[in-house]
Amino acid sequence: MKTVILAGGFGTRISEESHLRPKPMVEIGGMPILWHIMKHYSHFGFNDFIICCGYMGYVIKEYFADYYLHRSDVTFDFRNGNEMVIHNNVAEPWRVTLVDTGLNTQTGGRIRRVRPFIGGERFFLTYGDGVSSVDLRALLKTHEESGKTVTVTAIQPGGRFGVLNINDREGSIVGFQEKSKEDGGWINAGFMLMEPDVFDYLDGDLTVLERAPMEGLARAGRLGVYKHQGFWRCMDTARDKTTLEKLWEAGEAEWKLWN
Repeated sequence: MKTVILAGGFGTRISEESHLRPKPMVEIGGMPILWHIMKHYSHFGFNDFIICCGYMGYVIKEYFADYYLHRSDVTFDFRNGNEMVIHNNVAEPWRVTLVDTGLNTQTGGRIRRVRPFIGGERFFLTYGDGVSSVDLRALLKTHEESGKTVTVTAIQPGGRFGVLNINDREGSIVGFQEKSKEDGGWINAGFMLMEPDVFDYLDGDLTVLERAPMEGLARAGRLGVYKHQGFWRCMDTARDKTTLEKLWEAGEAEWKLWN
């Protein structure tokens, strides 16, 4: 099963970093947060990735083109025509497709643009700036049992995010609210599963996934929910980056499920 990662936004709220590189390439523990997300999916056996590039997408492409150089010891022998020998090769079991989905394309539009690479299959979708300990196998099981078009992983972070209206009896998301000051609100944490009929809700480049498509799916009873009680954090600001970096350095990175 393929995993689509949205990695094309401008990252304006972390401009201290994003003027140099796209936000998914901002490093935690010396590795891009995009790498952390991919390691998480790989831990559960999902190794086929489609990266939706946009702003400074060439940085992401160059990173994967030179992945061996980033992860291995290398000898350059200029005596033999610039021969390169890679030592201690650290290879991930990944297949990575990098797609330029446009500079100003919105989230739904980016997904629509990678449809030819997805085919008619079910696929994972997540954002390129959030890490979590979510059990992807449990998410998949919930999605399969629900029969919904889309299943969203929901978490309870408190305060600063827009919240989801959830019908617990039906296991469905039935609507959305603006940011709430009340405790206990559930939000969209990414880590979604989608059936191919989701493309019926995506009109063009200006389609914002989290607005009309999600709202339409909710009204139709086609939007399911998987409640995650464990760790989740998005790297939205420089403060978030500092928090994640401290957790990594202290050996308390709860999203690090891999060895």
